[in-house]
Amino acid sequence: MAIPEQFIDELVARCDIADVVSSYVTLKSKGSNLWGLCPFHNEKTPSFSVSPDKQIYKCFGCGKGGGVISFIMEIENVSFVDAVRILAQRAGMEVPEDSETRSGEKTRARAVEANREAARFYHEYLKSEGGQAVRAYLEQRRISPKTATRFGLGAAPDGWDALIKALTAKGFSKMELIAAGLAVANKNGGMYDKFRSRLMLPVIDTRGDVVGFTSRILPGLEGAKYLNTGETPVFKKSRLLYALNFARKTRRPNLILVEGNLDVITLHQAGFDNAVAAMGTALTAEHARMLSRCTKELVLCYDNDGAGKSATDRALAVLRDVDLKVRVLQLPNATDEQGNLRLDEKGQPMKQDPDDFIKKFGPAAFEKLLSGSADKNDYRLAALEGSFDLKSEEGRLDFLKKAVDTAAAMSSPIERELFAVKAAQAGGISREAMLQEIERQRRSWERRERKKEERQNLTPRQQLQPRERGLRYENIRSARAEEGVLRLMLLEPALLRRATNLTCEKFSSPLLGKVYGLLRRQLEEGRSVQLSSLAGELTPEEVNHLVDVTDKPVSLANSEKSLEDYIAVIETEYSKRGGGGASDPLLAARERYQEKKGYGGHEA
Repeated sequence: MAIPEQFIDELVARCDIADVVSSYVTLKSKGSNLWGLCPFHNEKTPSFSVSPDKQIYKCFGCGKGGGVISFIMEIENVSFVDAVRILAQRAGMEVPEDSETRSGEKTRARAVEANREAARFYHEYLKSEGGQAVRAYLEQRRISPKTATRFGLGAAPDGWDALIKALTAKGFSKMELIAAGLAVANKNGGMYDKFRSRLMLPVIDTRGDVVGFTSRILPGLEGAKYLNTGETPVFKKSRLLYALNFARKTRRPNLILVEGNLDVITLHQAGFDNAVAAMGTALTAEHARMLSRCTKELVLCYDNDGAGKSATDRALAVLRDVDLKVRVLQLPNATDEQGNLRLDEKGQPMKQDPDDFIKKFGPAAFEKLLSGSADKNDYRLAALEGSFDLKSEEGRLDFLKKAVDTAAAMSSPIERELFAVKAAQAGGISREAMLQEIERQRRSWERRERKKEERQNLTPRQQLQPRERGLRYENIRSARAEEGVLRLMLLEPALLRRATNLTCEKFSSPLLGKVYGLLRRQLEEGRSVQLSSLAGELTPEEVNHLVDVTDKPVSLANSEKSLEDYIAVIETEYSKRGGGGASDPLLAARERYQEKKGYGGHEA
C-alpha cells in the first residue's frame, strides 16, 4: 500500500463516518442507525443507512456500501489516495508520503506538466506560419481569436516528431511523453507524435490542470475525424466533462450538455458559458454524479438526427438515478434560405447541432429555445407522438400501449398522472381510462416481480449469493461459515486469537479468504481491525458485498461456540475439496445433497 497502514488506521479512527457523511447527506436517527436519502441514486424515501457502531454505510436501494474512505471515494469520484488526502485535510493530519506514493505523484505531476507544455507548444504553433490552415478552419467555424485563446486552442504540426523534439528539449523523457499520451511507440522501437495536422483542444479538469487533449482533423485530410488522448494516469474519459472548469462557475441556473466540443466552444462564445460535453463517449453514471454536484437542472441538447435522439434516450436513462431536474432542448430541422427542409443524401432531414443553429439564427433564438426546452416527460411524449400515425385507429392504439408502458415505469405518482392526462388527450381517450390502464400495467409488473422473488426465495443458493456475478460462491455452505467468521472478527477481534489453525487458504471464497488474511495480519500487528481500513485493497464491488456480509444480524452471546462451528464447517469443506486428505464417502454424499438444496451452515 502506498500510504503507511498505521496512518490509515489513525485516520479512520479520527474520521467518524456519521460526521463525514452528514456533511453531504441530511441524516436522521432511527433506532441504532442514521438514515437519509441516498446521494448515489435518486430516491424519495430514505434507504441510505449509516451505522455509527460498525462505522459503515449501506444503501438498501442501490446496494452501495463501505466505510468512511469508500464513501469519499464514491461521492467525490476520486482514487483511494485522493480520498485519504481529503479526509486527512478534514482531520488536520498530514499524509506521509512513502517512495511508492512519491513515485506515483511524480508520474502524475510530470504528465500534467507535459500536457501543459504541449498545450503551450500547440497554441504558439497556431499563431505561427505553420498554423495558417488551422487558423483558417477556426475562421470558417467563426471561432474568434479571443475565444481560441480562452480555450487554449492550438495546432498540431504536419510532422512526425515536432512535439517530441520540443518537449525532450525541455527535459521530458520519451517514456514520460508516452505515459502522458502525447507520443506513441512504434513496432521498431521508435516514437512519433500522437497528434498531427489537427486542431488541438486542451482538456482542463476542475483543478485547472491540462490532463489531455481532444482534436479534430482538418477538412480534406485522411484520418479519424476526432481523436482524444488515450487513458492515462490523469486522463479518464468517464471522469471528465469538457469545459466543466468554466461551466461550474456560471451564473445561469442550469448546465447544458451537448455532444461536441466545438458545440461547447460556440455556445460559450455566444454567451452560454454553462455548456459542457462528454469526451467522445456516452454519458456515464460518473458523469451524471459530477453534473448533479454542479447544478440542480440539466438541459440535454444533442444533435437532432436519429443518433442524437438515441443518445438523448440513453442519457435520460442514466440521469434517472441522480437528483437532477432534466429538460430536453430539441433543435428544429435544418432549412434553406427559403424555409424549405434540407435533406441529406439519403433523403432524411439534415442534422442540425447547436453550432449550426447559433451560426444561422443567433444567440437570441437559442435563448428562446432554451427557455422553452421541454420537461423530460414532455419530450418522451412528443417523441412517442411522432412515432405513430395518430390519425389511424391502429396508430392510436399502438401509441397508447407504448405511452402506458412509459408512464407505468415512472416512480412518481405525480409524474405518472401528468403524463397520463397528456397522453390520453393525444390518443383521444379519457383520462380515467388511461390511468386505469397504467395501474393495471403496474399491478401486472408487480405480480411478475413478486413471483420472481418467490422463485428466488425457494432457491436458497440463489438467495445467498453475492449480487455481483464475479463474486459468486462455489461452495455456499463453506462461504456462509466464512462470512460468519468475518462478522465475529470485526465485532470481537480477540476471538480470532483462538483460531490458530484457520488460514485463508482454507476459505472457499477467494474474496472472503483475502479479507480474512488482511484482517488477521492487522490483528497480529496490533492494529485496528475495521472494514474501513481495507478500502485501498478492495474494489468498490467487493466493499459493497462485504458491507452486506457485516450488516447481517449476529449475536455475541455464544460467540465462542459459533466460531468453533464456523471453523468446523470450513475445515470439513476444505477437506472435501482435497485440502485435508480423504474424507468419509457417506458424509461427503450427505454434504453434497445438503449443498445442492442450500442447507447447512450455522448462524450465530
